[in-house]
Amino acid sequence: MDEMEWTQKHPKAEDLRIGLLNWAGTYLTFEAYKNAVTTTAKSLGRKQTWELLVSNEHETQAVVRLKSLQGLYVLCEADGTVCYGRPKNSHHGCFLLRFHRNGQWTLQCIVSGRYLESDGEDVFCNSQVLSAYHMWTPRPALHVHVTLYSPIYHSYARADHTVGRIWVDAAVPCLEECGFLLHFQDGCYHLETSTHHFLSHVDRLVAQPSSQTAFHMQVRPGGLVALCDGEGGTLYPHGTHLLLGLGSNPMRGQEWFILQHFPTWVSLRSKSRKFISVIYGKYGQVCATSEHLTPMSLFQFECDCENPTLQLRSASGFYLAQRRHRSVIADGHPMESDTFFRVHWNCGKIILQSPNGRFLGIAANGLLMTNATIPGPNEELGIRFANRPFLVLRGRYGYVGSSSEHDLIQCNMDEPDCIHLLPCRQGIYHFQAQGGSFWSITSFGSFRPWGKFALNFCIELHGSNLLTVLAPNGFYMRADRSGTLLADSEDVTKECIWEF
Repeated sequence: MDEMEWTQKHPKAEDLRIGLLNWAGTYLTFEAYKNAVTTTAKSLGRKQTWELLVSNEHETQAVVRLKSLQGLYVLCEADGTVCYGRPKNSHHGCFLLRFHRNGQWTLQCIVSGRYLESDGEDVFCNSQVLSAYHMWTPRPALHVHVTLYSPIYHSYARADHTVGRIWVDAAVPCLEECGFLLHFQDGCYHLETSTHHFLSHVDRLVAQPSSQTAFHMQVRPGGLVALCDGEGGTLYPHGTHLLLGLGSNPMRGQEWFILQHFPTWVSLRSKSRKFISVIYGKYGQVCATSEHLTPMSLFQFECDCENPTLQLRSASGFYLAQRRHRSVIADGHPMESDTFFRVHWNCGKIILQSPNGRFLGIAANGLLMTNATIPGPNEELGIRFANRPFLVLRGRYGYVGSSSEHDLIQCNMDEPDCIHLLPCRQGIYHFQAQGGSFWSITSFGSFRPWGKFALNFCIELHGSNLLTVLAPNGFYMRADRSGTLLADSEDVTKECIWEF
């Protein structure tokens, strides 16, 4: 069976959102309760996240509107005040966005010609003469675990720890080496690999972040970014092997990458602990006969959080689909109805129900079929992350992490901790802190990062990059408004959903 060309999907709306930092290092913020826009926040949260609506774009500028997560806009009035609401006409709320060489943006009101500026607290549009007070630094608001995709070369960046380099040569982002953590610190970005090394200005991976691993970021609407050293050098692929390194002469837009959330790839196992794999040469048949994990045993987990249906995309680019005689074949296409399966979770395992109402199970010959009308142990599939040695969790109030100021693990951090995953059973993991100790839980349902003994956490996926965690005390882990991470929820609420 021929392979489908792997297609890069368009960035999701949440991947294109940004935060805007002013000259004082605080964020443009909407204050819904007083219909105002301010710059008092020091961290990037929901109130500081904006969607950039582009109506006209050229190389150095674009006409845009800034839309909040609540659906309202930044509006510049005739007297120079800036408020928050709905546009009254086609030009109301429109700004001319200019991209500057230092990576900063300016936003000029289309109607008055005045620039959006801040005094450190309030926001207004008074001056037509450009100054440093009108400069805004864009910060992508997507989750920090990302992929870098080159639209020129149609490939993804991949860390090669055997030689300490990064290549832009991965056709499919199914390996953990294709995921990077994008750390924002003092206006610069540090690119961290899955083994916790950092890309440096000399094109090599180093063990610690420093000024030599700090890059400035150019951001364009549509999820495009370029990383620069601030001294004329820009990161782009070099040579026939596409080594990612600094240079001063990129051609044809080589320096631009599409920044997207790192996708979720999983492996599935049958009751007999055999990996479910796609067999090529046999019309894309899917069976559970392999005792070893191979690229043919990896599936991208694509799930809509609003609708409990799942698509499983193989490394060939085809989706698992229900076909004639109740067979399941890896030959489906993205919008085909037969590729959508309903998901049921049971203690960290999944049960998949096909469009005809029957459940997926393993036949006597090892083939994946849709036979059972009532699910049993044969229809329960073990599921495990295939491209994630750790989790980075973001909830309603920020990232999960620890701090020297707090004894307990927090859920409102601007910079996250990595939670290293030690697989125990299918769907069950031990959570290990960065120092090598384990997560422990108190009698109040809060957590500390220096436990001596490994505890069991049950993970269930609720979207392509969303999950819930059932803690050892039998309650769901949730984000509390106080900033403390707690496990005290009997039901899955919005505060129990974690982006990873």
